[in-house]
Amino acid sequence: MESHIISAESTILEALEHINRLHPLTMTLFVADGDRRIVGSLTDGDIRRGLIAGESLDAPVRNVMFRNFRFIRDLTDVETVKALRDKHINLVPVIGEDGRLKDILDTVNYKSHLPVDAVLMAGGKGERLRPLTLDTPKPLLKIGDGAIIDRNISRLEDFGIRNISVTVNYLKEKLIEHFATPTERGVKVRCVPEEKFFGTIGALRLVGDFENDTILVMNSDLLTDINLEDMYLYFKKHDAMMAAAAIPYTVAIPYGIFDLDGRDIKGVTEKPTYSLYANAGIYMIRREALRYIPENTVFNATDLIETLTADAQKVVRFPLKGLWIDIGTPDEYRKAQDIARHF
Repeated sequence: MESHIISAESTILEALEHINRLHPLTMTLFVADGDRRIVGSLTDGDIRRGLIAGESLDAPVRNVMFRNFRFIRDLTDVETVKALRDKHINLVPVIGEDGRLKDILDTVNYKSHLPVDAVLMAGGKGERLRPLTLDTPKPLLKIGDGAIIDRNISRLEDFGIRNISVTVNYLKEKLIEHFATPTERGVKVRCVPEEKFFGTIGALRLVGDFENDTILVMNSDLLTDINLEDMYLYFKKHDAMMAAAAIPYTVAIPYGIFDLDGRDIKGVTEKPTYSLYANAGIYMIRREALRYIPENTVFNATDLIETLTADAQKVVRFPLKGLWIDIGTPDEYRKAQDIARHF
């Protein structure tokens, strides 16, 4: 963040040298006064216009800065973030009521900044992938040049999610060692050991405090390009207690199917095709939904769905468009490796 701040009293030449050190797509500075309040923005275009108007390289940048600059108050205003990104605005300062810079919205290096905590389930034994998983937990199997779970964590980081936990059980020491150092983007992934298997969502009880009111839960062994921003906005729009990502699944029956009333045939449907939705293993839940998850008990995501619906809580499906592979068998693993070469 500091790399994009410059004093209003700095010279135009100093500003040019500063801008030249920035990434080509984020060559914007935010100009601060003596009290560190942001009073303008500055690009090479602003400088060029100032020089054409007669300013010298020794003049202060306050002479050429753009004073009517765009800013936002809250980085977690996801709809505003999406609108700015859609307008191809690369950098926007997040400014507090005191006028000081709180953060920077970066739409070049991040797809969004979701106010979400993430929990990846990584405790399974991966028995269908043996012998590959005899000494390596399935989430650490390689896809391309990285582990399966690292691809998913990188995707979480793409959407600005920084509070990430991983529940571990089988060969947990290897996962704990893997996440002993922060990621390249500086995120410290927290490993949460399960003393026994608690199902696909029961281990949430072990995570403890969450920073945000929305919790993303997903299997760690998926290869997917799911748009988590779209899922979050969908979840919020429908004011749901839980959203489950769903993949379209088509069943084609190659026979004529009887329409029956008891033993009586009322008609025949020739070779029908049914469009269904299957569970993708990716969920968003409100933090308050944790009270429906029992402690020290095996509890799956499907159990939570049934418990919530039985209590008249809203559970919605989010149609997942794009890539999704559940890496559970050797064939799926080979397919994921082939796709990863282009993904």
